[in-house]
Amino acid sequence: MSTTRDDDRDVARMIARLHAGVLAVVGALVGGVGLFVITAWLLVKGGPTVGAHLQLLSQYFPGYAVTWAGCFVGLLYGAAVGAAVGWCIGTVYNLVVGLRE
Repeated sequence: MSTTRDDDRDVARMIARLHAGVLAVVGALVGGVGLFVITAWLLVKGGPTVGAHLQLLSQYFPGYAVTWAGCFVGLLYGAAVGAAVGWCIGTVYNLVVGLRE
């Protein structure tokens, strides 16, 4: 039975903790650049109603619109939300790993 306990300790040591700050930076980059590119793509694509669905984000992000200025506003909002989500995921993951040790 002692091998099971030793195996559990080995697994616990192998689980790496995440750096919540690094995950926040990655989330900020993905969220900000992603929203910027999506907005710019719709503007370049054009059409009679440009970004009708994406325009709904202005309900949550004041100042955002599917315009060139809105690309940069979306970059900031996307970065903020992405950073918050990344940090939360890293923090919760580290808490769960801490409970298992």
